[in-house]
Amino acid sequence: MLTAIIDYSSGNLHSARKAFEKISGLNKLGSVVVTSNPKVISSADRLVLPGDGAFPSCKSELVSSEAYEAMIYSVVERSKPFLGICVGMQLMAMKGYEYQKTEGLGWIDGEVHKINPKDKSLKIPHMGWNTLNIESDHPIFNGIQNGDHVYFVHSFQMVIKKKEQRLAYTDYGTDITAVVGRANMIGLQFHPEKSGPIGLKMIENFLSWNP
Repeated sequence: MLTAIIDYSSGNLHSARKAFEKISGLNKLGSVVVTSNPKVISSADRLVLPGDGAFPSCKSELVSSEAYEAMIYSVVERSKPFLGICVGMQLMAMKGYEYQKTEGLGWIDGEVHKINPKDKSLKIPHMGWNTLNIESDHPIFNGIQNGDHVYFVHSFQMVIKKKEQRLAYTDYGTDITAVVGRANMIGLQFHPEKSGPIGLKMIENFLSWNP
């Protein structure tokens, strides 16, 4: 089994690669490659899209990369398991409103807006450890307990329109979408590669998942 972490000049590729390689090696779940090569992406068994930065620039970099068409074909046409991380998750939405209105991939029925906590003393970006409140029974949560802590760094969040596509949330002065999913697609707003044993377990769950 081959897991491709998509390189489109955005995202924390080094730490993501290390975490996925560690879990793949420990659990004999195949190999991991960081790549923008469309042939490799097309042949991979599962895909990971990290993201770091602003929604518009990440979307522009992704669409202009040689990885884009191969990713779309693999995820949409061939239903390969897909994991979006941080802005990689946000790009799954219909639209984003960071700096400007930007079309997303349209895979999750939601929009990305600035976090607006009711408690104005809470700082933005939302940065640090926070709890997962699980809303749906999904294999990504195997071995994960309601209230487990994961690590967030973000100023924008996905506001979901189809309730069933939000699998978990966290509380930061307001409900913040933490996990989304449908069909063969999963998105994590937090960084599993920075979330200790809980994050590594969720990586293992993704690598073991057969939607």
